[in-house]
Amino acid sequence: MPKLQGFEFWSQTLGGARHVVAPMVDQSELAWRLLSRRHGAQLCYTPMLHAQVFVRDANYRKENLYCAVCPEDRPLIVQFCANDPEVFVQAALLAQDYCDAIDLNLGCPQMIAKRVLLAHEKLSVPVTCKIRVFPEIKKTVQYAQMLEKAGCQLLTVHGRTKEQKGPLSGAASWEHIKAVRKAVTIPVFANGNIQCLQDVERCIQDTGVQGVMSAEGNLHNPALFEGRSPAVWELAEEYLDIVRQHPCPLSYVRAHLFKLWHHTLQVHQQLREDLAKVKTLEGIAAVSRELKLRCEEDMSRQKEGEKPSGSLPFFHWICQPYIRPGPKEGNKESGGARSKRALEEEEGSTEVLSKNKQKKQLRNPRKTFGPSQKPKYAKCDQCGNPKGSRCVFDLCRSCCKKRAFRETADCPGHGLLFKTKLEKSLAWKAAQAQAGSRDPGSFPEVLGSARA
Repeated sequence: MPKLQGFEFWSQTLGGARHVVAPMVDQSELAWRLLSRRHGAQLCYTPMLHAQVFVRDANYRKENLYCAVCPEDRPLIVQFCANDPEVFVQAALLAQDYCDAIDLNLGCPQMIAKRVLLAHEKLSVPVTCKIRVFPEIKKTVQYAQMLEKAGCQLLTVHGRTKEQKGPLSGAASWEHIKAVRKAVTIPVFANGNIQCLQDVERCIQDTGVQGVMSAEGNLHNPALFEGRSPAVWELAEEYLDIVRQHPCPLSYVRAHLFKLWHHTLQVHQQLREDLAKVKTLEGIAAVSRELKLRCEEDMSRQKEGEKPSGSLPFFHWICQPYIRPGPKEGNKESGGARSKRALEEEEGSTEVLSKNKQKKQLRNPRKTFGPSQKPKYAKCDQCGNPKGSRCVFDLCRSCCKKRAFRETADCPGHGLLFKTKLEKSLAWKAAQAQAGSRDPGSFPEVLGSARA
């Protein structure tokens, strides 16, 4: 069949999808996609996959796509991040038979047009892109037009700049999205400022986009696209049932339950630790049941005419948006915890206690804490975590492992020997080849020398 393009691709292959679940690292796995589809999502993306690892690692392909396929999970778009155009195309070719399109996450602007053009020419499915805006509308529009010219068939525009992340996220600019929509002739999805179905409808009306993508809003209320705000346990129990049929890493499940129960865990904080510590799926389900019981007790004590506490639109046991606090509000919610390391580094952190110290002070209210004497650690050049003191790349173990694997290098400080193992493997193969050209009796001698 010919490859559909632009609006024909959106209307026929994607069924004119308007309600879209975003690609979310470790969060938009098969079980969550199925839950979202049951509650109004019309199109889903996989988590962002690393193209280079996808090409090299058969287990990575199996775990993230090949064994995470079922008929109900369509239409589906697979998203990759990649800097090398050839590697991106290789990964896309391996994935194209399991999806309806391949999406390129354009976090890095290098060689963008070449990556898109090469994929557009070689793949049997359309290429789509997801971008963030530049501060200037004109530059954002030019960027979008360049992608369309290179072969992008559908463009998702996140209305925030690359600097707007975490506590600095702020509001997304629908004006940028509207300008892009007017400037290109391919379908456009909007991403940003979506907390409820009314936001979806208003975004489509204000910007003229073909669809709206939700990430954080979907994580806190998977029924967002239905226009419902059900009890948290209703969706938590349904999700856990799906996970039993379509297993995924326990860390994904735990993260989803933390999002769903976020507001309740601000009230019943002792169960936060329980949810963090359990090591089985049934253990997580047991904590979820206990949270439900606590909510039912809270409901029984609820007085007629009583309103939700704080700024919440609904009582804590109802699925509802989470408004991310700004930089100065980051510690207002006792459960909106930042990391211990972030607390230690923050200026004036002598007035803010880590979670561990808060627990100690609860046990002994008279206990006081002086300035931390913990020495400053040397940071990893890439992620900011503590780097290995003997790492040849000056990185933490995680970043070092990725780089050593990518460059086929050794790092004795972290015990990573990719280069050495490859050389030994090649030597062994050379010994085998050499042995094959000699008398059979000489093979053990050659093989022994190669191992030595």
